[in-house]
Amino acid sequence: MRSKTKLAAALLLPVLSTLVHAQQAESVRPIPRLPNGEVSFESIPGENGVWNRGDYRSVVPDIQEHAALRNMNRWDREDPSGLKPLFTDVPFQPWARELYLWRQQHEIEPYGRCKPTGAYRNIVVPYGTDIVQAIDEQKIYIFHTGGSHSFRTIYMDGRPHPQDMDPSYGGHSVGHWEGDTLVIDTVGFNERGWIDAYGLPNTTKLHVTEKITRIDFDTATYEMIVDDPGAYTAPFSTGMLMSWTPDRESFQFLCQDGNLAQELMVGEGSSGIDRTSSIIP
Repeated sequence: MRSKTKLAAALLLPVLSTLVHAQQAESVRPIPRLPNGEVSFESIPGENGVWNRGDYRSVVPDIQEHAALRNMNRWDREDPSGLKPLFTDVPFQPWARELYLWRQQHEIEPYGRCKPTGAYRNIVVPYGTDIVQAIDEQKIYIFHTGGSHSFRTIYMDGRPHPQDMDPSYGGHSVGHWEGDTLVIDTVGFNERGWIDAYGLPNTTKLHVTEKITRIDFDTATYEMIVDDPGAYTAPFSTGMLMSWTPDRESFQFLCQDGNLAQELMVGEGSSGIDRTSSIIP
């Protein structure tokens, strides 16, 4: 990973720190731990719960402004000054920026077509996420309720990434603990997925570092560092707070290409975004 990665991560910390202090003041239950001393992201015995995302969009500084422009269909490519505030923190290469803009008008998200998710979008899914720590297997599994009913494996046994991988939506993940922070290193992505829910592109050079820290019983921080020299001119970082939702369980979610979510699947919906496509991503 390039040297600018550390700078990208450092710029994110003050923002998360402010949110963390606000959340910690509200939580009174201690952070649960597993028998081996690891911080637990699971439900404690006798209780249920899932983790819920902070926001689908990972990088746009002004979410409200971005949503207003998107809903009003005001994506004017001839006026870069009007778009500049939306891309302040993302070092797009020109082609990646143009593709991201195109996806704002043609929101054909792979997740909405029952494809697996990766990177930020793997954590940011509807209906909650389960993180299961299989200590005896030296693995951690991330199960997300909404979507293609798939799961992600993080290998915790110290193995390296394979030298010759077949690119996939979720890539290959290895993890380790830095104190009470789970650090996940992932490579081997294909180019068919999106980094987030709104169209951040990637190439097979994508290298993602994620850090998940349970800061109190009800809250965890999620940080993501994106390093993709094929699509961006430098690494960049983003993050969010995840909330523990008690008394909830994952359920069987059936994603089907022929469902009746007309606005999301076929044709133009109330948002004014054309979601028609002759090619399934």
